[in-house]
Amino acid sequence: MQVFRGFHYSKRPRACALTIGNFDGVHRGHQAMLALLKNEAEHRGLPACVMTFEPHPREFFSPGQAPPRIASLRDKLTELARCGIDHAVVLPFDARLANQTPAQFIRDGLMAGLGARYVLVGDDFRFGAKRAGDYAMLDAAGEQHGFDVARMLSYEVHGLRVSSSAVREALAGGHMAQAARLLGRPYAISGHVLHGRKLGRTLGFPTLNLRFAHWSPAASGIFAVHVHGLGPTALRGVANLGVRPSLDASDVNQGQVLLETYCLDWPAALGLQGGYGKIVCVELLHKLHDELKYDSLEALKLGIASDCEDARAWFADRI
Repeated sequence: MQVFRGFHYSKRPRACALTIGNFDGVHRGHQAMLALLKNEAEHRGLPACVMTFEPHPREFFSPGQAPPRIASLRDKLTELARCGIDHAVVLPFDARLANQTPAQFIRDGLMAGLGARYVLVGDDFRFGAKRAGDYAMLDAAGEQHGFDVARMLSYEVHGLRVSSSAVREALAGGHMAQAARLLGRPYAISGHVLHGRKLGRTLGFPTLNLRFAHWSPAASGIFAVHVHGLGPTALRGVANLGVRPSLDASDVNQGQVLLETYCLDWPAALGLQGGYGKIVCVELLHKLHDELKYDSLEALKLGIASDCEDARAWFADRI
């Protein structure tokens, strides 16, 4: 999949079948829409293209009050590629884009920017300044300018409408199995393994650290996990997703969101330095408990050991 930041790249699509949205989590409803888009694109001999936004529009309009994200931009783009999308166009959501009228968005974005020949949207799609544009307006523009417009209704699983809000609610409540049903896969986070304070190593629990400077995930706490990317098979582990309340904000993490993962059975062939710089994917399978604040490093060490025992027991029940 080719990724374009805006419309100014010479190799961007000149004609396409297009869908537009935030696609946070790329859940089963999104997947159904993307499958329909892919089918329509193939019939028309066009590339399948997704237009999405960074940051999320709600983060632009209400910084600090927007709902947490399900996925980072990296993970969203990875899932779009897995769905067979040919091009992803990431538009910077800024004041210029926020103030575009619906007519400007259609003219500059859909027509001049991407040459859309087919546009698929969700049943609640709105666009343009003050969300003034709707499906009827887009459909009328298609009639006028010669591109097809279609709308996909909501997608349900066991009577529950699949939505990013429903996924966020499941993750916030620690209901990882429910989140997996809505996503069609275990909830996962990926990134480069970075160096930290090496505190886990001194405590006897060396961790793989993924740091996120500008992302507030929808889940937090201590989890039993699978780690992919360090060998031919997934590794079982325990992960802390959050801000490490037992440490002060002046440490190397500086209060940023961190995913710290301890592998229960570390492959000896990797060596102690074998994880650094690698891109790993951590599947959060089961929530053990919320983050806890420990009063001492010894208490923290005992807490981690207890979490490892609980994770091993959870995995053992599934063999």
